[in-house]
Amino acid sequence: MAKQPMLKFVTLPRETPEKREPSVRASDFREIYREFAAQKAAEQASRCSQCGVPYCQTHCPLHNNIPDWLRLTAEGRLQEAYELSQQTNTFPEICGRICPQDRLCEGNCVIEQSGHGTVTIGAVEKYLTDTAWDMGWVKPIRPAAERAESVGIIGAGPAGLAAADVLRRAGVQVTIYDRHDRAGGLLTYGIPGFKLEKDVVMQRIGQLEQAGVQFVLGCNVGVDLSFDAIRGRHDAVLVATGVYKTRELEGPGSGARGIVRALDYLIAANRKDFGDEVEAFDSGELNAAGKRVLVIGGGDTAMDCLRTAIRQGSASVKCLYRRDRANMPGSQREVQNAEEEGVEFVWLSVPVAFAGTPVSDVLVQRMRLGPPDATGRQTPEVIEGADYLESADLVVQALGFEPENLPELWGCMGLETTRWGTIKAAHGSHATSLPGVFAVGDIVRGASLVVWAIRDGREAGESIMNYLAQSGAMAAE
Repeated sequence: MAKQPMLKFVTLPRETPEKREPSVRASDFREIYREFAAQKAAEQASRCSQCGVPYCQTHCPLHNNIPDWLRLTAEGRLQEAYELSQQTNTFPEICGRICPQDRLCEGNCVIEQSGHGTVTIGAVEKYLTDTAWDMGWVKPIRPAAERAESVGIIGAGPAGLAAADVLRRAGVQVTIYDRHDRAGGLLTYGIPGFKLEKDVVMQRIGQLEQAGVQFVLGCNVGVDLSFDAIRGRHDAVLVATGVYKTRELEGPGSGARGIVRALDYLIAANRKDFGDEVEAFDSGELNAAGKRVLVIGGGDTAMDCLRTAIRQGSASVKCLYRRDRANMPGSQREVQNAEEEGVEFVWLSVPVAFAGTPVSDVLVQRMRLGPPDATGRQTPEVIEGADYLESADLVVQALGFEPENLPELWGCMGLETTRWGTIKAAHGSHATSLPGVFAVGDIVRGASLVVWAIRDGREAGESIMNYLAQSGAMAAE
């Protein structure tokens, strides 16, 4: 093992606090971390068995060439490793941080399945791309030739940004419309900064801006600008809005003050981290400091809320989930992280009523798992007489998200939807029922993973290029 540099502490002459220079600077720690990260990345990459069937690659939605860029990393050929990794992934530094690798690539690592612990693929991917940014290997987007065609993208989340990257590299003129005042969607406002540093997101957005992508922010389509107006401005339109409608708690008292939506809570926390003025946070409405917090739900959004509450200095944090640990939808790694940070999980429990204004107590019903449902998951059943009271000052509902009724909101009833309210789009091409209109990401899939949104966005970008080519050919005839 390579010898690590030692910190040197020196005794400084007595000076006033204003004049005193720090003995160890932040740059010293960054340098030590960089060397440590490089060593760990090489160690982990060298553990890859280069197996005949790379399950890690086949279980990655982007089908990243993981074995080969791990081999290059182990050989110290970092720039080549990065260049290979970014061929299939628009935002590898983001996926390296927030992908549930335990359910995807790492969970299907042959070494992991043989009981020797997985290769930490996500950490290596993060290290590679962070190094690429530091070393200047991430090149500006410069199309070989500009094209006259224009594409409008509604939604500045990962799906929309990934499509914009593909289209802009091809020289297409791209404009992205988003309701928020910053681009990034849930990458910016829905995922806490301790999981995904916001400067990491902003540097990719900056790359797109420098490439000529136009961002129209604070634009609520259907209110500030009609959908038909956007269609009229562009040769094609991509809908990548995501799903933002929160599933609400039910039961007596469910509308009491102190019961808040997960997304409202996370957006407030992220805005404070940006330095914004957030009245609902400052008033305590969306601030967990000193409070007994209950988070309802078992997905990754619930985990984000739990860990955010811990960092805000809550008095206690509990998670209520109606199934057991083995059947929860969120990442097991995130559950472990939350437990290590002090979160208490109360499995097989459902809130049925709320008391107090603001909320002070929650009536909780104990559950058991019955026969499997149509999906194969066991159905929760009520245990009669097993209810009890749980004290709470803040209840965060993280029950998942549903699509908004876009045809109604946008006045475009010709935009077909499924029985779940998601937009109906053709598999592979992502074309909708409206000519020249495509749709990707959660608004098609339902609430899903960032990595799937990136894949959809990349596919849609290629599909739109084919559509523009065909449209141009038809116009020339």
